[in-house]
Amino acid sequence: MTAESGPRVTLLGFTVPDDVFDDITARDSVLATQTHTFAWAMVRSLRAAGCPVQLVSAAPVSTYPRNRQVLFRADRFRQDGVEGTLLGFVNLLGLKHLTRFVAACRSGSRALRDGRSDVLLVHGVHTPFLWFGALAARRRDLRVVVVLTDPPGVAQPTDGRLLRLLRGLDVALVRAALHRCAGVIALTSALADDFAPGRPRLVMEGIFDPPPGSAPTSSAAGHTRDVVYAGGLTRAYGVDRLVEAFRGLPDPDLRLRLYGRGELTDWLHAQAAEDLRISPPTLLDRAELVGRLGQAAVLVNPRPVDQVFVRYSFPSKLIEYLSTGVPVVTTRLPGIPEEYAPWLRFADPDSVDVLRQAIRGVLDLPADAARGLGAGAAEFVRTSRGSRPQGLRMRAFLGGLTGRNRGGAPAAPQHPRGSLTSA
Repeated sequence: MTAESGPRVTLLGFTVPDDVFDDITARDSVLATQTHTFAWAMVRSLRAAGCPVQLVSAAPVSTYPRNRQVLFRADRFRQDGVEGTLLGFVNLLGLKHLTRFVAACRSGSRALRDGRSDVLLVHGVHTPFLWFGALAARRRDLRVVVVLTDPPGVAQPTDGRLLRLLRGLDVALVRAALHRCAGVIALTSALADDFAPGRPRLVMEGIFDPPPGSAPTSSAAGHTRDVVYAGGLTRAYGVDRLVEAFRGLPDPDLRLRLYGRGELTDWLHAQAAEDLRISPPTLLDRAELVGRLGQAAVLVNPRPVDQVFVRYSFPSKLIEYLSTGVPVVTTRLPGIPEEYAPWLRFADPDSVDVLRQAIRGVLDLPADAARGLGAGAAEFVRTSRGSRPQGLRMRAFLGGLTGRNRGGAPAAPQHPRGSLTSA
């Protein structure tokens, strides 16, 4: 290791190779695209800042029978110059947590020892990994830091009494493990405040990390104006409200294009049959999706604000949207930092009528104003949320916890409105 390198990091989570993830996506009922994208963005960001990284990862799969594969075998992999270990586990309720904990103890301990790691970075609030981290934290030469991307134990409408009880137990276990960590990297302040009070924190809502070979395509050509949404096709994300809002826009040259998969897929096909301006939903790989986003007239995040978990949420799609240079309409979620406000158009309150008005307002912007808004947003994201500036912030935070920021991390470039906080 050179004198200029930062803390040595072992990332424990769900950072699997692309071919493994593609196989999961083809067969799983739940898309873990955001988890996969953010995990690799963290890896590239840390490495860009001079932090050596190795991976210990489990496949991000739904529990049987939503994913029909029961046995996942251990393996080694290498991607983008990063070495990793795939954990073996049994994908059955109860056994999944137990076998992942055993595998993390065995393979994680070996990786920490062989890599002489300074930091164990645990991605997410997965109890088996958090409690392996709590045990590993007893080593005096190791700091355990947890990346908080979601709150633990979010109840679903279909949960029965037993499952709700188990979720409550899981939340208690997560809180106890977080109390033993050296610090947290959180997508929102609310996550750190509520689940890791008193712990040192770095608030970092996302990383701009475009896929190789991707580039937004200008929307100047073409005979339609596209209103575009990309993400989970669910009511929880407000996709049904977006369809209703769009259908109230009479312009014959408008098209609503929806990219993703979810519970509303069949319903959206029916909507497309009724209104030919609505395109049937499509699932694209990320590189192709970026090009499609760049062809839009307006990009929309319609997530309702009245759900309990939204105060903990920063939709990663907002960074992707803003990077394209296309104007963005979003509901005013509490997890959106104030420095984003100049580059967004808000639907506030988040009713169907107000969402429609906000979309209409962007569509009616003069061409120069729309281009200026989009260009400013893209510059904001590239300069303040790119891999290197975010990596330098993570390096400084982790180095401060370990006292091993070898060579001293150079100061991260700051956007005039700021972007991260630490305590």
